[in-house]
Amino acid sequence: PFEGNTDLRSASIGMTWRPQYRSSKFRHVFGKAATKENCYDGVPITRSVHDNHFCAVNPRFIAVITECAGGGAFLVLSVHHTGKVDPLHPKVSGHRGNVLDIKWNPFNDFCIASCSEDSTVKVWDIPPHGVLKNLTVPWKELQGHSRRVGLIEWHPTANNVLFSTGYDYQVMIWNLDSPEAVIKNPVRTISHHTDVVLSMSFNTDGSRLATSCKDKKIRVLEPRTGNLLQEANCKNHKASKVLFLGNLKMLLSTGSSRWNHRQMALWDQEDLDVPLLQEDLDGSSGVLFPFYDPDTHMLYIAGKGDGNIRYYEISSEKPYLHFLTEYRSHTPQKGMGIMPKRGLDVNSCEVFRFYKLVTIKALIEPLSMIVPRRSESYQDDIYPMTAASAAAMSAEEWLSGIDKGQRSPPQKEGGRGDGQGYHMLKFPGPSLALTHILSQCVCVRACVRVLGVQLRLKFHKQQEEIRRLREMLNQRDVRIKQLELEINNVRNSQGSH
Repeated sequence: PFEGNTDLRSASIGMTWRPQYRSSKFRHVFGKAATKENCYDGVPITRSVHDNHFCAVNPRFIAVITECAGGGAFLVLSVHHTGKVDPLHPKVSGHRGNVLDIKWNPFNDFCIASCSEDSTVKVWDIPPHGVLKNLTVPWKELQGHSRRVGLIEWHPTANNVLFSTGYDYQVMIWNLDSPEAVIKNPVRTISHHTDVVLSMSFNTDGSRLATSCKDKKIRVLEPRTGNLLQEANCKNHKASKVLFLGNLKMLLSTGSSRWNHRQMALWDQEDLDVPLLQEDLDGSSGVLFPFYDPDTHMLYIAGKGDGNIRYYEISSEKPYLHFLTEYRSHTPQKGMGIMPKRGLDVNSCEVFRFYKLVTIKALIEPLSMIVPRRSESYQDDIYPMTAASAAAMSAEEWLSGIDKGQRSPPQKEGGRGDGQGYHMLKFPGPSLALTHILSQCVCVRACVRVLGVQLRLKFHKQQEEIRRLREMLNQRDVRIKQLELEINNVRNSQGSH
């Protein structure tokens, strides 16, 4: 019937085959808050107004910046140490000013960096069994900033490379492989910013660094040389946070519009003249924290002081941003920590996990993002290849000009890589259980060690008591013999008379 009218025929075919809605396996992702016994209760969360996350998490430990008098401190707890936290629990307390940011080393679960109002950055070695007494001596102290240090980030692929920025407007790069305990000279100082840097983000292989600044500009830099590659100065969008979106060659920024509406914008990382997309969210005032999962291409937007978290899917083609749904809660969050992929519970189809700081309840609440599935078997399609937990190269290699993606161990099944690009590691199903078992073993060994010390002390105390009693008996024996001699002498003298 359409013969002789090709336009009508093609229009009809287009209408027939065009899908009515966008298909997505993450359409029904939902947020599941932990029960009260699986939260961390009684945590004195910092009252700082700094716009940071204040919390850092890895599969072994959770660290949170706390309120304390006379200097700055943060708390390090075992991830499995849920429930009521002892108010006298030992802290990491070596700073002379308030701690403003903390970040775990992505390649070492026992190493954490902190920065403070005292103008220093300190790197700490956490004992395998956790912090059992106040920790005041850091592994490294970095002294280079002239004013307080507000933000730190680890390089995503090179081992022991740390970036810091402060209220002196400088971004400093530190090589922690240096033998000195106190490092006074960074390997590079980047001085392009004219105001305080509000956020830093790396691309996948760490060859590009994006920053947002209080001067309303977004910059893309080459971190090794400090060269400025791109700069955005959008009058309609005042950016507070910026984020590289994995391998999509795009940036996402959150901030406010000219009319003070909270807003997010998408940018082409090679051309920051005009944003690809701008979207107003609401009229609230709290900072929007963006979190991106490059494995699932999901973007989470959590507002400071909000109880809700919006989530989206990102695609490389228009319209780029696809709203999925929103997690709602009555308790506002002050900050958020996120668990790395290797610490998630794959058996419950968990694809992301937040640790929500609820100041009004002195509570840290884990919040799992779950894909609903009927099958209880491992779901390959929602756990694609992910970055390995081993560094791709040393600090010296990166500083010499090499760029590599993260490397997967060769014995891991499913690992692949292209030699120069982003080497991946198949997300293993039993990792959480194995991590839990190892953590329990470490705890048991620590308890045995403590009990052994206590038993030795009791044994030595008993030995000392036995020795003292023997000495007393010997003295009494001597005294008895002396008295017997005196009695005999008296009897002998009376007989002679």
